Amino acid sequence: MPSPATTTAGYGTGVPDGTPPLPSRISWGAVFAGGVVAVAVATMLNILGVAIGASAVDASAGSTPGASSFGIGAGIWLLVANLIGLATGGYVAARLSGSADVTDSVLHGLSVWAIGFLLSAVLLGNVIAGAASTTVQGASSALGGLMQGAGNAASSAAGPISQAAQRVDPKQLVDRAQNALRTGGDPAQMTSDQRNAEIAQLLTRRVSNGNLDQGDRDRLSRLVATEYNIPPEEASRRLQQVETQANQALQEAETRAREAADAAATAGAVAAYWIFAAMLLGAVAAVLGARVGTRNAAAVRRYA
Repeated sequence: MPSPATTTAGYGTGVPDGTPPLPSRISWGAVFAGGVVAVAVATMLNILGVAIGASAVDASAGSTPGASSFGIGAGIWLLVANLIGLATGGYVAARLSGSADVTDSVLHGLSVWAIGFLLSAVLLGNVIAGAASTTVQGASSALGGLMQGAGNAASSAAGPISQAAQRVDPKQLVDRAQNALRTGGDPAQMTSDQRNAEIAQLLTRRVSNGNLDQGDRDRLSRLVATEYNIPPEEASRRLQQVETQANQALQEAETRAREAADAAATAGAVAAYWIFAAMLLGAVAAVLGARVGTRNAAAVRRYA
């Protein structure tokens, strides 16, 4: 039967009754102070880097560094500034915690690393939120220009046939097609609007289905030949040319879209790897700073 002196609340833990609880081994005040110092030091050094980069720009003399050199230099400066800030923050946290235990100091440094990245994320989020409207407007303008350019390219590829089709009101397409049927299907007996309506209908079916059967292709050739007063062979040749150009444009657009998607995926993966490496190096810097800032055990006992 266990002795009452070695039981606590009936659980038999072996801890004598009346033993005071272990004191907290983390100083949150020291951790937050170290995190704030880390962010402040990194921000100060980054501002200095911006000043140095701006000073290197000399548009009048034309001696400005290239974009690649600028980007590499800015990335290295950003990494070094953050490492110095985290090392300083880890040192401050370990020093202010008053602990002489190396493990406790390392954990304080890791806490500073986490707090520092959280504070940086909040600050970065505020900057992004402030620039969001400008970015959206710029993206909308770029997208509008891209869509306009795509429309112009499609119009150039289709030639006069697609231009005639664009003049047709979609709401009147069915009515005009029905009027064309009343003529018995002879293109020569149809008006220009009726022929253009049926041409637009067939072209729309070609775009939607990706192809036309032989009967529809022959019908489209007759309509084009009658509308533009050209031989059927010339009409077929023009339609074949338009179809070839349209297919080529679609293939090129698909290729560019795939290349852009691959480039975006590669860039995202590379950025993620670099962010991971930067965070890992930041943790190492914070731990090293905390180890340097760990108090000497003899000094702690002397001032206790």
